[in-house]
Amino acid sequence: MSKAHPPELKKYMDKKMSLKLNGGRHVVGILRGFDPFMNLVVDEAVEERKDNTKNNIGMVVIRGNSVVLLEALERVQ
Repeated sequence: MSKAHPPELKKYMDKKMSLKLNGGRHVVGILRGFDPFMNLVVDEAVEERKDNTKNNIGMVVIRGNSVVLLEALERVQ
């Protein structure tokens, strides 16, 4: 069995991110951690719904296999 290599997300640490998830979900928050399976710890997370309502959900762990797209909302160097 092959070993998982960690995703190259170090440069995104402590940056505000927009995450598109499966099921049409969308979360915005600050990336605080990740693992080799791209499970993400997101702080100050806000779920943005299709009806333009927002739900503050605080600190959450998002499973890597549910992430469809990552976008940095801050400048990354």
